[in-house]
Amino acid sequence: MSVERRPLISGNWKMHHNHFEAIRTIQRLAYNLSSADHDAVDVSVHPPFTDLRSIQTVLEADDIPIALGAQHCHWEESGSFTGEVSPTMLAKLNVSLVIVGHSERRQNFGESDEDVNRKVQAVLAQGMTPIVCVGETLEEREAGSTLDRVADQLSRSLTGVNRSQASSLVVAYEPIWAIGTGRTATPEDAQEVCSAIRRQVGEFWDAEAAGGLRIQYGGSVKPVSAPDLMRLQDVDGLLVGGASLDPDEFARIVAYRLVG
Repeated sequence: MSVERRPLISGNWKMHHNHFEAIRTIQRLAYNLSSADHDAVDVSVHPPFTDLRSIQTVLEADDIPIALGAQHCHWEESGSFTGEVSPTMLAKLNVSLVIVGHSERRQNFGESDEDVNRKVQAVLAQGMTPIVCVGETLEEREAGSTLDRVADQLSRSLTGVNRSQASSLVVAYEPIWAIGTGRTATPEDAQEVCSAIRRQVGEFWDAEAAGGLRIQYGGSVKPVSAPDLMRLQDVDGLLVGGASLDPDEFARIVAYRLVG
């Protein structure tokens, strides 16, 4: 049975844009996006923590239909965790989506699949949606272990998630070797992994959960590559890094359906 899944295109700003730059960027992006874009695609932006309140104010004051997202959080509601931000704090800012387990967090800050699972549970408990990131290194891809690696990450990251929660999740497949390198997985490679992710969710829960799951592709997404990726059966959105910092370029990605 074919299921219509509304596309979600998310911009991960990483450690870029102070709050003045963030305000200019979101205002320019809002100007670039049409009502037809918003009718066809869900859009989220994920600025640094220091920009969240500024972006929230702009989005709400101007009634801009862009979802506010965060890049990371701790799994505890409060406590002696210097430098961390809790999911409760994010929820109070009307953050609706939180990136969890991005490869840069895993590689640079030592986040384990068990850490990711704690964060998934904490984000869900606050009524927000996690964007759960999975993906393989170049060495794992060359060894032919991509599907095994992604399946293991997904299994460990989603432990304890129930069926109703699973159907509203977002999973982002981001091949680590493609992030920030300018390299993009071929459409065939992206479809193979995204299809395997959906199949695994169906095996964990059921076909309804698998059908409701939205799967994003991330990894050096550009306006030129977005249309081919979004035509894939099991790709329901894009997690965009560097290209999302430029509101003109990001708007062209959101308008992928007008290309080709």
